[in-house]
Amino acid sequence: MSGDQREEPHMKNWNVIVSIYQDGFKRALRALREFGSVGHTPYHNILVMAVENPLSLLNSVEQRANEMPALYDAISRVAPAMRSFEFQSAEEFLEKAKSIILEWSPQLAGQSFHVRFHRRGSTHDLRTPDVERFLDDALLEALRGAGAPGAVSFSDPDAVIAIDTIDDRVGVGLWRRDDLARHPLLRPD
Repeated sequence: MSGDQREEPHMKNWNVIVSIYQDGFKRALRALREFGSVGHTPYHNILVMAVENPLSLLNSVEQRANEMPALYDAISRVAPAMRSFEFQSAEEFLEKAKSIILEWSPQLAGQSFHVRFHRRGSTHDLRTPDVERFLDDALLEALRGAGAPGAVSFSDPDAVIAIDTIDDRVGVGLWRRDDLARHPLLRPD
């Protein structure tokens, strides 16, 4: 997308969430507009974007931050969604999130991992520790059933599954150890 993209007041179909440091809002917004439309959210220092390729956006933002190191003081986290969905209830959220994670179970066979849930908004009863435990347990059970048990680990895991919500929209990403080492702005934890 070209640098003439504008800021969208509310972007419903986002596929990237960007967390901003307290004093970096204007710098981050100016830099992000170069890569596409940027939307405000009702949440403090949280922006969203809808781009064709979320992972390419992460690479582009990091490349720009390497050229302009002040961006690392403005942008805290870039969370590209590999998959996204909308939900209307806690049950629907859990069902859809579990379905996506179980699709990824062959990639996590015999691996260590953990689920990280970042919730913004939503009046649904979704408590972060309960959601993370439910999804970790579902994945552990699937891996055991496939004969390739995995393990939940918070210390240098093979993978992290990051789930971010803005109200009733969800973005989900699966990040391997090498992704986390290569992309300083991922920061799923």
